[in-house]
Amino acid sequence: MASNLPLPKQTPAFDPHCKKCDRIAGFLQAAKQKFPDYYCLPVAPFGEDDPALLIVGLAPGLHGANATGRPFTGDFAGVLLYETLYELGFSTQSSSTHREDGLRLLQCRITNAVKCVPPENKPTPDEIRSCNVYLRAELAGLRAGTVLLALGAIAHESVLQAFDLRRKDFIFGHGHVHALPNEHTLVDSYHCSRYNTQTRRLTTDMFRDVVKTAKQLLRPT
Repeated sequence: MASNLPLPKQTPAFDPHCKKCDRIAGFLQAAKQKFPDYYCLPVAPFGEDDPALLIVGLAPGLHGANATGRPFTGDFAGVLLYETLYELGFSTQSSSTHREDGLRLLQCRITNAVKCVPPENKPTPDEIRSCNVYLRAELAGLRAGTVLLALGAIAHESVLQAFDLRRKDFIFGHGHVHALPNEHTLVDSYHCSRYNTQTRRLTTDMFRDVVKTAKQLLRPT
């Protein structure tokens, strides 16, 4: 079970024991009591150490990554994400159910703007700012020319915050492409959430096309 697996190591870009946000820490404690087999800790980035593509999501889902300890595993958003990554050659499997299912990412890593599940899946601005220190360290360690794919406006804005960039200079929009410092490129997508796909704000084809755009922008290997 997820709760019996070893914790990721602590690095400047990730702290598996972080409890800086009192509201989230209390929510995690309550969730662990209700779901004792769930991971219920900060969820580490997953994938290649030196990615050509870094996917930035919002936060773990209560019954998804918060349960399994792997980003986008076990929830609806992960279904579309991992199917698309597999189709485009970024994953060895088309689905992910738990941290030990054998799936590997290729040229790719997945992280979140907020590393812990927040109540009602809605982090506060203070919680987003507090967790940005980890995203900032992670982005600082990327090789020049990495492509970043932001899933949703909060992920987009968190990337800008990590680079000390102004939102008004980089407007979020599905399919928008932005030049960032250190030759990085930011590609925007609507989040692949159940709500967005059920309301047709984001279709499978739309999501596939934006990931294709990101792939076309990757640095030469």
